[in-house]
Amino acid sequence: MGIFSSAKVSYVGVDVGTASIKLVELKRESGRPFLVTYGYVDISTDIIRSNTPETRKKIVDSLKKVIASAGVTTASAIAALPTFSVFNSIITLPKMQAKDLASAVRWEAKKYVPLPLEEMILDWKIIKEPGEKVCAVETSKKLTLEQQSKKGGFSLFSKKKAVKDQSGDQAEAKAKPPKKAAMEDKSAVIMPETRPNKPDISRILVTAAPKNLVNRYIQIFNQAGLKLISLETEAFALSRALIGADKATIMIVDIGSITTDMCVIEQGVPILNRSIDVGGLTITQSIAKSLDISLERAEQFKRDFGVSINQESNQKGIPKVITTALAPIVNEIKYVFDLYQNQGNLEVEKIILAGGSAFLPNLADYFANLFNKPAVIGNPWDRVVYPEELKPVLDEVGSRLAVAIGLAMRDL
Repeated sequence: MGIFSSAKVSYVGVDVGTASIKLVELKRESGRPFLVTYGYVDISTDIIRSNTPETRKKIVDSLKKVIASAGVTTASAIAALPTFSVFNSIITLPKMQAKDLASAVRWEAKKYVPLPLEEMILDWKIIKEPGEKVCAVETSKKLTLEQQSKKGGFSLFSKKKAVKDQSGDQAEAKAKPPKKAAMEDKSAVIMPETRPNKPDISRILVTAAPKNLVNRYIQIFNQAGLKLISLETEAFALSRALIGADKATIMIVDIGSITTDMCVIEQGVPILNRSIDVGGLTITQSIAKSLDISLERAEQFKRDFGVSINQESNQKGIPKVITTALAPIVNEIKYVFDLYQNQGNLEVEKIILAGGSAFLPNLADYFANLFNKPAVIGNPWDRVVYPEELKPVLDEVGSRLAVAIGLAMRDL
């Protein structure tokens, strides 16, 4: 059984990571998300980079295990694709009628998506500009592979319907050149990821995911006894869980086991995403190598010592090793800040940390001092009702479950 009985409709958000599978089941009660149950299991595998039968079986078995141990009460699941597996780009187009926009987006997207569109599932969304009185939420309207959810976020499937394997004979509409009238102002077509600051120009966030990867998720969830009703990006799930209605420009730094994702959120929409192959395990390995100790002992040292807020060059010992191991993440954050501002945007106002390594002692203070802006550990439970007696436990694991919480909140 779950923590609460689930008489109302509930959804389980499932985050399949490279080091663990996390899930959270929520239902809506009295207008707020209500915790039904949660669970996680450590698993050393990679659904993205490995598609062997052994890997699939390991993930299915682990998913079944955590579903049973957590007492999940629903089969309706929502999952997320990792940032590094999804292609994102911002394109700019002259404002046009909705009937012309779909073909124009596909035509323009071909320039930036690195694989043939026939091999991808494409979704798009017009970005609301600051000061607009009406939110322009035009999205892709196809009812096959590219359906956009009315709730926001890039859902690759219909809302509240179990999705089917897309490897069959279902034909996808071919991209056609946009009508000449819609594209005659060629000077208005700006390079991607820029802010044109022109009232007659729309910024459009385009997201594309490989069909074979989507099908892999569908098959694994079906085998585990779940109905995958939606699939979106981690960035939207994190934004929903950690930011909510906050309209500030925020960077979420999600430090996982082997990857770190950085995402700039502008008015609730993920605008700029970057991912690097450096995570908590990288720091642990650096400590183990430097001190010639086991990974288990190095992990404990990492949790005990944390990051030194002192940025002087004469650091020694474990704090110095940790600071050195963090350097690629720090450099990437600086790069994203510069890239975002160079596109004509305002400064990022604050940093929110997520992921299992967000709790590295002093990390938030270290980033706040280094980047001269507020940095906090995100708390995804702020928007969820749960039993008070669970607070100590949930506070400890909260950041790890941020993606799963954001996914479960999606259709509530």
